[in-house]
Amino acid sequence: MYQHRDWQGDLLELPVGKVVCIGKNYSDHIKEMGDNAPKQPLLFIKPETALCDIKQPIAIPDGFGSVHYEVELAVLIGLPLKNADEARVANAIVGYGIAIDLTLRDLQSELKKAGEPWEKAKAFDASCPISGFIPAGQFGDAQQASLSLSINGEMRQRGNTKDMITPILPLIAYMSRFFTLRPGDIIITGTPSGVGAIEHGDSFSVSLNGKEIASRVL
Repeated sequence: MYQHRDWQGDLLELPVGKVVCIGKNYSDHIKEMGDNAPKQPLLFIKPETALCDIKQPIAIPDGFGSVHYEVELAVLIGLPLKNADEARVANAIVGYGIAIDLTLRDLQSELKKAGEPWEKAKAFDASCPISGFIPAGQFGDAQQASLSLSINGEMRQRGNTKDMITPILPLIAYMSRFFTLRPGDIIITGTPSGVGAIEHGDSFSVSLNGKEIASRVL
């Protein structure tokens, strides 16, 4: 069962909550998907059952078509936030990690065409492999953070949080207008370009500001 940990793997004394996500937060990713930029942040939620430890072998579902990876900066919340301003958001951030937003891409395309919600394609069990968290006070400028993902030794995604359309603090403040954020909730902040399929047997690595984690897909 997933529990929050720090980057070294030590347990954090926070409950496990929901994951609040944003789609289409990097222009280059919007272009590669052939989409239009949203007029407001595009929000969706993954439940706590979506979370799993990225260091452990990842299970991906069969029978739903292509499974895509999307590497993202993750933010761990430590204080309640409701209609919060950016100063309170900054004070509530416990730490930063790296996550993969796994997506059933074929199913998502079908849902989009039908005008239906994405949750079946985005919020399934173990759809959010995630690292431990680096304390906010030790992380540096989270709006200048580099992140990358490689599969079988090939670099697939490389980006920087400076390229976000909606930056971290205003994004979380916006989210808190609609969803009360509680200690132990996680925000994932969008993916740069280079998304694609991940398959059984693949090895992969993710990197956050040069700190790398290697894992594999069952």
